[in-house]
Amino acid sequence: MSRTAVREALRVLAAKGLVGARPRRGTFVAPREHWALLDADVLRWRFADRVDETFLDELGEVRLTVEPAVARMAALRRTDRDLADLEDALAAMRTAVGRPAVDHVEADLAFHHALLRAAHNELMAQMSTAIEAGLRLRDQFVHATLTSESTDKHAEVLLAVRKQRPKAAETAMRALIERSIADVDLAKKVHGEQAGR
Repeated sequence: MSRTAVREALRVLAAKGLVGARPRRGTFVAPREHWALLDADVLRWRFADRVDETFLDELGEVRLTVEPAVARMAALRRTDRDLADLEDALAAMRTAVGRPAVDHVEADLAFHHALLRAAHNELMAQMSTAIEAGLRLRDQFVHATLTSESTDKHAEVLLAVRKQRPKAAETAMRALIERSIADVDLAKKVHGEQAGR
């Protein structure tokens, strides 16, 4: 491997907080608290060789903190364009029922992206990278297909946003995420039982 390639790889890892370099010490793995844990690559790498159940638990906590507030803001700030994007995503979710899991994941991500945009808060919109990577990894673990119940819960969020009811939007999103957390807990139990066989 060329020195240029090694330097470039180390530069990328340093930008993600994973490695550091000091005179007379050389290159070293940085302490975990310096890692860019919300970086899409770092999120993906955490799942590279095993399921990181701690990550799944932390993701649920972050989503439960962020997304209900996003839904509340979207109900107050959404535009007609935002509503159209949310409706398109929900239609894609309905179409995805019974189709391959990748279709479900893409439709679900489109809905959550549209909701983040509808909040019209640039800092919240930046959460989309972490939420997208987290949802993809969660779905890998859960292997759950989108059910009509999940679609209905997304529809409840959309209805509250459409009617500009912030409290109802927040409540509907909280219920949706709590269901997602329960799905992860069930999947962890099933995986644990399978590993014990």
